[in-house]
Amino acid sequence: MLYSRILFYLSLLAVLVFIASGYGYNWEIWSLGMAFTLLTYSAYATIALALIGLISIWFLRKGRAKAIVFAVLALLLTGSVSITALYWQQRAQSVPPIHDITTDIENPPEFSAMLRLRADAPNPPEYAGPETAEAQREAYPEIQPIILPENLQDVMDAAVMLITDREWKLVAINRNQGRIEATEKLAWFGFKDDVVLRFTETAEGTLVDMRSKSRIGRGDVGVNAQRIEEFLEDLEDSVD
Repeated sequence: MLYSRILFYLSLLAVLVFIASGYGYNWEIWSLGMAFTLLTYSAYATIALALIGLISIWFLRKGRAKAIVFAVLALLLTGSVSITALYWQQRAQSVPPIHDITTDIENPPEFSAMLRLRADAPNPPEYAGPETAEAQREAYPEIQPIILPENLQDVMDAAVMLITDREWKLVAINRNQGRIEATEKLAWFGFKDDVVLRFTETAEGTLVDMRSKSRIGRGDVGVNAQRIEEFLEDLEDSVD
């Protein structure tokens, strides 16, 4: 009974440290380096405790009911975090370590109003260059611009509505230049990723290009590409 209680409390502690690692950085309690250290060691701890919990349930299966309950609770806590940590590790290894994604790698949409907000960001606002373009071409061939039959201003209005619905911070709208800039702040670590949308009138309708770039970090575990793909899909649906 005592053993299973200790296992449960250790599991609870490891899970709380795992969760707190990101929020502590987000709330400026500790540095990013400390956040990643806590994240790494708590992830290892939850995986180890999950294995211990699984073995404990086997040995306690004929024991007292309360002991089994504590062991099962410990396994549920550490198992859920372990699966999450392993998922993100696998995802990070499956995509290239880039953080600047665009529908137009030859002429990427440029940030304008966003420049002052990115002044102190580790990742500069300029496009990352040909190596990033080649890595994107191989990893995300589906990231392409879209053409919508509606006029430019209506498409921009639809894009603004989507940005509002997603609760991104709308930084600038330039209707003369056909550009919208916005920022999404991720919930856990509070990382900020910036997007710029470029709208161009063509004979077929409105051409929409989009670029999404992280302010910090070498890789983005595929978040920027996913953001572009989902946003443009929703934009197409919203103007149908």
